[in-house]
Amino acid sequence: MREGKFIDKNKERWQSYMDDAEDADELADRFSNLIDDLGYAKTFYPKSKTTTFINALSAKMFRNIYYKQKKEQGRMLRFFKYELPLTFRKYHKVFLFTLIFFSLVVFIGVMSSMKDYDFIRSVLGDGYVDMTEENINKGDPFGVYKDENSWEMFIRIAFNNIRVALLCMVMGLLAGVGSLYMLFENGLMLGSFQYMFFAKGLGWQSILVVWIHGTIEIASIVIAGTAGLILGRGFLFPGSFTRMESFKRAGLDAARIAVGLIPFFIIAAFLEGYVTRLTNMPIILSVFILFASACLITWYFVLYPMLLHRSGFSFEQNKLKFPTEK
Repeated sequence: MREGKFIDKNKERWQSYMDDAEDADELADRFSNLIDDLGYAKTFYPKSKTTTFINALSAKMFRNIYYKQKKEQGRMLRFFKYELPLTFRKYHKVFLFTLIFFSLVVFIGVMSSMKDYDFIRSVLGDGYVDMTEENINKGDPFGVYKDENSWEMFIRIAFNNIRVALLCMVMGLLAGVGSLYMLFENGLMLGSFQYMFFAKGLGWQSILVVWIHGTIEIASIVIAGTAGLILGRGFLFPGSFTRMESFKRAGLDAARIAVGLIPFFIIAAFLEGYVTRLTNMPIILSVFILFASACLITWYFVLYPMLLHRSGFSFEQNKLKFPTEK
């Protein structure tokens, strides 16, 4: 193909490439097409100005791709370093209420199970209780964590926990009552589950095994419930904003918290799939994992947000303010 025809065939497309593309897929397609054009031009017109032009345009596009990639990576770091903890800092009182509510329900589950052991079956189901008692009789009370392939268990639990968290947040649309109901349901299950093992003389062993993953998992569910209450509160108590504006702001904050929980649910699922099944691990290792998990949750969602706030950081209306800014 003559160079003139090659230029006429592609000049309009090259001209359109002069404007930056916002969509990453479109940018990748453009770069791929330019590389093909550059290869063709270098083969047939190696010393042409056309080749030089395409090469310069390709270089510019490559820089744009690299910049967007770095920017996206920086955005993720900024989210977890500043936006999520500062957002959660605004709702520490809501979190405290949620934690107290959930703890009381767990206590109710324990007391109800102590008064009537059949209450456990009504909450956990006959199938699960029978399976657990059968495992206890076999001398392997936590055998349920060993039944599946580790990878399949990890994937299934991760998706299920994320689904429950998002549902717990969305249920806040029912004036927060839906989220409280889900916390109530999960609290009763936890209290009944825990008492079942204490009644069999396996209480402390269950803590050392089950709470390896349960520390992060349960804490994340409570935080997801907090996100649901934030959503409900934004609608019920708009304050100085219109109800719609208040609901919109609360919705963004609740969604930010729920999405931010995904890595924590993945960590919990990994522990449940690969570590909890190691029921004979040294006690010191179990205690270390429990302690590290509790420290992670306490630091990231309570202490670190308070430290950022006291240092002068703030995050309002999707704008991050640093201490040096006025």
